[in-house]
Amino acid sequence: MLKITGAKVFKNGEFAEGDVLIEGDRIATASADESAGDVESIDAAGLYAIPGLVDIHTHGAVGHDFCDGTHESIDAITRYEASRGVTAWCGTTMTFPEKKLAGIMHCAAEHVDADDAAALVGINMEGPFISPEKVGAQNPAYVQQCDAAMFRRLQQASGGKIKLIDIAPEEPGAYEFIDEMHDDVRISVAHTCADYDQAAEAFRRGAKHVTHLYNAMPGLHHRKPGVIPAALEGGATPEIIADGVHIHPAMVRLAFSMFGADRMILISDSMEATGMPDGEYSLGGQAVTKRGAHATLHDGTLAGSATDLMGCMKTAATAMGLPLEVAVRAATENPARAIGVFGERGSLDAGKVADVVLLDADLNVAGVILRGKRIR
Repeated sequence: MLKITGAKVFKNGEFAEGDVLIEGDRIATASADESAGDVESIDAAGLYAIPGLVDIHTHGAVGHDFCDGTHESIDAITRYEASRGVTAWCGTTMTFPEKKLAGIMHCAAEHVDADDAAALVGINMEGPFISPEKVGAQNPAYVQQCDAAMFRRLQQASGGKIKLIDIAPEEPGAYEFIDEMHDDVRISVAHTCADYDQAAEAFRRGAKHVTHLYNAMPGLHHRKPGVIPAALEGGATPEIIADGVHIHPAMVRLAFSMFGADRMILISDSMEATGMPDGEYSLGGQAVTKRGAHATLHDGTLAGSATDLMGCMKTAATAMGLPLEVAVRAATENPARAIGVFGERGSLDAGKVADVVLLDADLNVAGVILRGKRIR
């Protein structure tokens, strides 16, 4: 048994000083019998104890991309994520032809997580069913209309791992796709030119999510409200990139004020330059330059982020002024609920997978317990 003592433990949306008991790879109840065997203690006085972070939108890190479609790349990304306190993630695809996507899905289906690596709990399929007018850093050559049969083939190839599928609802065939698929996968409005009425209809039909709020969609306007108010009224869960580059802090605070702490989700949207020095990298087959926290195509278009989810959570809670409790919830419980894994992850409740991250007073990672074993 492992016992973390004296920490400020995050449970039920708040911090309270206490202990965390771990038995095997699971969080144990406070009444667990500590006399049943050897007990290893970790003195966490002065530290925060939070659940492992869950990043449902990340493309890569440390020079590797999920779309490389290799176990080597997945291993490198997952080990980096775990070292940063991100203990579960959805590998995120880009806009590619079906054959390329099928290879990525097959690799993910076969992958076995290493002992010191974050768990690959799903796939976020960001392309190719997006608007050709809002591609962002996606490759416009492979954009296509929604195709339910194609999605089903890819879902079969992935072994059922696709948790999120992104679509532009204004494109031909999108509403029919939502009607057919909304019970089988979480549908997200993304890379879209949709107006308010088009987006509202998508949420009415069963879309439940919004990809990187504000980015690659029409902005808020008092006569052309667009996607964001439709998502608010439609009960959708928005994800947002709080890396300090993509969105002004005031707009991040506004989003949390509008949607509430129980719906907002922090994501990294990180790409292979994350955790790497400045230089030239790639995303979706397109050249990307990293300078500090900025990752851009050569025309200046933002190309994902160069910050992992722990860095985004820290930025949200410090430079952006969100309460720490709100930022932690948006990086743990809310994403876990959105992709249907909250029964296993996203909180420190008894019976959950024992993924625990220790943070110091400056929100730096001081320790990581992954599936019951300390890896950092």
